[in-house]
Amino acid sequence: MGQQQLMLIILSVIVVGIAVTLGITMFSDSALNANRDALTNDLSNLASRAHQYYRRPTYLEGGGDSFSGLTADAAGMAKLTNTPRNDNGVYTVVSAGTGTGVNANVELLGVGNETYGGSYVAVRVRVYPDRDSVWVVN
Repeated sequence: MGQQQLMLIILSVIVVGIAVTLGITMFSDSALNANRDALTNDLSNLASRAHQYYRRPTYLEGGGDSFSGLTADAAGMAKLTNTPRNDNGVYTVVSAGTGTGVNANVELLGVGNETYGGSYVAVRVRVYPDRDSVWVVN
């Protein structure tokens, strides 16, 4: 074989290797983003349930304009959902519901199944009586 043919074979192997590496990286990034989006969607649903709990009167097992019943344990999470785990991740109440009025809030955390930088993907949402604040932890 000539030298030119060997160089073309080596160049082809390098190009194919780079293409495979880029494909794997793109697939991994897509899986991370999909998991983050799914966590955000699930947390938005739980935030909606927290709003319902806040507005529901206490005699109907609601908060009566308070998040204080949403505690940072299994009992607090059970007031929002009976399945705090699904295919997307695990959901918990991070900081128990506090106060009443404009400053009342409760913080929820969703930890996904995909890893990024050695730790699992995580998204938080802080629920206020009139709004939600969502941010990506990892």
